[in-house]
Amino acid sequence: MLKLTYLDSNFCLEYLTQPLEEWVALRVTLALRVGKRICIEPSMASFLLPADLPGLDSLETEARRFKEDTITLCACDAEYIEVSLQGTWLASDTETEEGIFVTTLSYVVECLLFKLWQEAQMSATVVGE
Repeated sequence: MLKLTYLDSNFCLEYLTQPLEEWVALRVTLALRVGKRICIEPSMASFLLPADLPGLDSLETEARRFKEDTITLCACDAEYIEVSLQGTWLASDTETEEGIFVTTLSYVVECLLFKLWQEAQMSATVVGE
């Protein structure tokens, strides 16, 4: 399972081994116990990866091989590829842009996507320093 946490100005991608349904059930239980509102709905999430990132071609190949219909890769421009995922959005209300998006893909595709995102983050950190 991949978990994307969207905050005010950025997001974080995590790879979790816990099944999606179990993770969502625990979040609902937590919200009920602490008396917080939780909204859960099917949704889509997108983020950008550098187009020159080594391994993007492997991600495309594996997504096609596993017939993944929950991931789409699309060239935005010469510098970036947009990764779009179908999954589930969890937030405190329906109008907020902050929340958590979770999705389940094949193990290989999840691992590749997580690795590529980590590499993009490291490259951005090195360039920014």
